[in-house]
Amino acid sequence: MQTLTRAQLAEAIYAEVGLSRNESAALLEAVLLRMSAALGQGQPVKISAFGTFAVRQKAQRIGRNPKTGVEVPITPRKVLSFRASQMLKARINHEKLPRAGADE
Repeated sequence: MQTLTRAQLAEAIYAEVGLSRNESAALLEAVLLRMSAALGQGQPVKISAFGTFAVRQKAQRIGRNPKTGVEVPITPRKVLSFRASQMLKARINHEKLPRAGADE
């Protein structure tokens, strides 16, 4: 399985929209920067028919070193989570697409 890269996304924008390659790369970069900024401020990012990115706060907890069995504290931190929309789930499972607005 091949990973889809930023360069491939920019190339797809170039082919699909008709912007220049530089404009396509700049557009992609602007979208990704805006998403990153919103997530950095703790705001969720919802892309209709795709899914929702959100930042969650994880509390401190006790972990265990699997090799030695010694308990170590795991510090509190923020984690990024993604919840796929019903339409995306249906698309990747090759199922009939639910009607628009059903994932909200």
